[in-house]
Amino acid sequence: MKAILLLEDGRSFVGKSFGASGEVIGEVVFNTSMAGYQEIITDPSYQGQIVTMTYPLIGNYGMNQKDMESKKPFIKAFIVKETSNIYSNYRADCSLQAFFKTNNIIGLEDIDTRALVRHIRVQGAMQGIISTEDFDKESLLKKVKEAPSIVGKDLVCEVTTASSYIWGESTVDNTEFINPYFSAKNEKNSFNIVAYDFGIKHNILRLLIDHGGQVTVVPAATPAQEILAMNPDGIFLSNGPGDPSAVTYAINNLKQLLNLNIPIFGICLGHQLMSLALGAQTYKLKFGHRGGNHPVMDMVTKKVEITSQNHGFAVDEKSLAKTELELTHINLNDHTVEGVQHKTKPFFSVQYHPEASPGPHDSNYLFARFFDNIKNYKFNGK
Repeated sequence: MKAILLLEDGRSFVGKSFGASGEVIGEVVFNTSMAGYQEIITDPSYQGQIVTMTYPLIGNYGMNQKDMESKKPFIKAFIVKETSNIYSNYRADCSLQAFFKTNNIIGLEDIDTRALVRHIRVQGAMQGIISTEDFDKESLLKKVKEAPSIVGKDLVCEVTTASSYIWGESTVDNTEFINPYFSAKNEKNSFNIVAYDFGIKHNILRLLIDHGGQVTVVPAATPAQEILAMNPDGIFLSNGPGDPSAVTYAINNLKQLLNLNIPIFGICLGHQLMSLALGAQTYKLKFGHRGGNHPVMDMVTKKVEITSQNHGFAVDEKSLAKTELELTHINLNDHTVEGVQHKTKPFFSVQYHPEASPGPHDSNYLFARFFDNIKNYKFNGK
């Protein structure tokens, strides 16, 4: 079926739809990963966004239940150069096209994705509309210009869990392969971890279990007093979508928790929220970082990690000077902040995704660091 993408600056692309039909509006962004499209599609951090894949052929290994990063897909729509009509993987349950149709997601293919990505790199990420029904550009432009921006909008409330729950699955439970980081049986799951769900991914929870955590996932707006009543050994701040400054309830709760010494580890949005709670500032990037090939340097060891990333906002490095935070990691592409830690307390966070599934796995050590902090806190009072 014929379909059109119209950007808010008037640039348009005409191609073919797959999956569902209809009309959808979202922020158009791009991801440079060559694999892992299912993890991208089911990552809650993409709430409100239309994702463009730079890799030209998507769908060749189908979709399967084990690689879901959340209970359902959260992307608004999906843009590719070409989808594969044949999928081949012994774990696959269905095709990408069938998955989109079942979950009512519009896919757009047979457009010049290279031209679209180059346009976004120059002009910046922007709102766009995909339609299989309306091809009048004036009509489409009016709709997209009336759509609210994600800046200043709380998207976390749209993806967080409605109630608390216990997570019990490890990476070993989810795959036939042995995870070298798995240590839960040795630790006997002795550490009580409370994880804030701002849009949490399943593989984060599996790795917390791997390292010995008993994990309770709580809604994003859970008050600090309720967290403390759970007597946590460590607090985890998850990834999530949108503008961190709009999630004011989370920032206010974190301000109370950060007055204590309970070890805290934040990833992506969790990193931004922790930084805001400690007095730093954030800003919107021109086109964001999304993909599995971003180089990050550890400022202490000078070691370079290849990382998976998905964010459109960043912590302002200059604003760290007025806080008790210090820079620990930096992006080698644009020198933006990729990690911070508190100067005296056991709090640290990173902008990228060390839990990345399918990879890369260079940054898995950060989970061990979190549990080392927990052991020092629990057994040595530090």
